[in-house]
Amino acid sequence: MTSAITATHVTKEYTIGTQQRTNRLSVQFLENLRFWMRREQVSRHRLPVLRDVSFEIQMGESVGIIGRNGAGKSTLLKIISNITRPTRGRVEVWGQLASLLEVGTGFHPELTGRENVFLSAAIQGMSRADIGRRFDEIVDFSGIEKFIDTPVKHYSSGMYMRLAFAVSAHIDSDILLVDEVLAVGDTEFQKKCIAKMQQSAQLGRTILFVSHNMALLATVCQRCILLVSGEKVADGPAHDVILDYINLTEGNVSDGEMYWGNSPSAPATEQVRLRAVRVLSGGDVTSSVAIDQEAQIEVDYEVLKRGPFFVGLHLFSGDGIGVLASVNLPSANSGSDPWAGQDHPPGVYRTRCTIPANFLNDGRYSLNVVILTSTMPHVEILENHVLSFHVRETGEMRNEYKGEWLGVVRPRLAWMTQSVEDSR
Repeated sequence: MTSAITATHVTKEYTIGTQQRTNRLSVQFLENLRFWMRREQVSRHRLPVLRDVSFEIQMGESVGIIGRNGAGKSTLLKIISNITRPTRGRVEVWGQLASLLEVGTGFHPELTGRENVFLSAAIQGMSRADIGRRFDEIVDFSGIEKFIDTPVKHYSSGMYMRLAFAVSAHIDSDILLVDEVLAVGDTEFQKKCIAKMQQSAQLGRTILFVSHNMALLATVCQRCILLVSGEKVADGPAHDVILDYINLTEGNVSDGEMYWGNSPSAPATEQVRLRAVRVLSGGDVTSSVAIDQEAQIEVDYEVLKRGPFFVGLHLFSGDGIGVLASVNLPSANSGSDPWAGQDHPPGVYRTRCTIPANFLNDGRYSLNVVILTSTMPHVEILENHVLSFHVRETGEMRNEYKGEWLGVVRPRLAWMTQSVEDSR
């Protein structure tokens, strides 16, 4: 394959704690006077943003750059775009490059949307004749035909982004750089952008995409590069690198467990006291569960007063919508729990509920533990003791369906198609 971008030992440092040097005598005199009055030296500190980053991207690849804020993702794109130079190392780019690094890049606030389409496209190397031929297509894609002759200073950030992305997406470039601007758009426009990028990739266009939306990256990108504090720590298939990133940011085992033990502050009633609530995946405590893996909710509790007990949970989505309620009642239990509905002598017990793989959609969830006591139908809900966890997209189904999955659940249901003879 043909290389599109090669980065070799790229390092970028910024100097902080001092002003840039200047040849103006008046400014130099003022700085010398300040130094004489303070009798102190202003320290210079070199802040590394990228550290010895090397990689090669082939023509036609779709590559995601991921990492926490401040990892150096945007700086890397600016170096590739030749907006800034590396302190050490080099970047080589083969082919015409179009970049969308900031909302409204190349737009003049006093010009109308129409005028800015011609200005931005011309800056990115498109001829006036080509802009004229594609103008209607660009405006139609942006969805702001009604405001195309309005000065862009009156546009919302979403309208800016729509028009800016529409221009860049229709440039006949070999490489497209996109830096998180899709976060500004609404869901409908994001889907249009995803479809456009996928179409561009199928036509052999190279895409370098920075985003914090892991489900979106898993859909668009074949490969991801993970940056941590300016260093490249992972580079490989998108699915694997996304899991590395999720484990890095959410992999602290204690995040997936609330533990009280014998503490007198543990949530309790006269009949039962909680000892621990945890989320398990693959037998390990975690706060992050792969979408194609089972999740177990495990509850440890101490029975203080003999009686029949049922354990349940209320599951909520990240925005507080109730997803489901489940309890180990015999009639509501797909398993065979021998203690369900039976008298529990005083002692410590552990009850586990399994949420099947490929059931919950990508997103964050929280749960409340519910105890049904011998005084049923009275329910004791141990409020304000909520455990949260994240179900993460693995990208397993991205080749089968392009786009985001709707809803809070994403089960695999049984489907069957058969040929039916038309008897009419």
